[in-house]
Amino acid sequence: MTHMPHMPQALDAPLAIRGFVAADTDAVIALWQHAFPEYREPGKPHRDPRLSIANKLATQPDLFFVATRDATIVGTVMAGYDGHRGWLYSLAVDPAARRLGIGTRLVAHAEAALVARGCPKVNLQVMPDKPDVMRFYDALGYRADPVVSLGKRLEAKQPEPVAES
Repeated sequence: MTHMPHMPQALDAPLAIRGFVAADTDAVIALWQHAFPEYREPGKPHRDPRLSIANKLATQPDLFFVATRDATIVGTVMAGYDGHRGWLYSLAVDPAARRLGIGTRLVAHAEAALVARGCPKVNLQVMPDKPDVMRFYDALGYRADPVVSLGKRLEAKQPEPVAES
């Protein structure tokens, strides 16, 4: 699969959503580095896209989806389910393909996969400086929960990053 950031896709080409495969790695990384600027920051090793892919392939790889149009990756989403709550991560759509319903379809696809596993609720986190992302999720029915998100970085052994193709 290829990915050419900022290249308009044929708007009439059908959109397909399928599971990630290793051959998608470079295209997904290119998309993520454009969609998530923090993935380009070498001072944030926990934001290494190759490591993120390796971690997902080690845990519920069947919940890692890509959207394609004309064999070009135009979007991604990852989901996870721990038996209690589901999570959505790394929803990204190529800027040239935004506002065409691709993100909405990716979220619906991931939600359906979680429902099929018996997941009763899905959570996600949005950086506070992204009001456009907040509006997107609000339009899909997501609301802020009355909770405080806490986190702690662990120095756990991580899978080896996916090799360059």
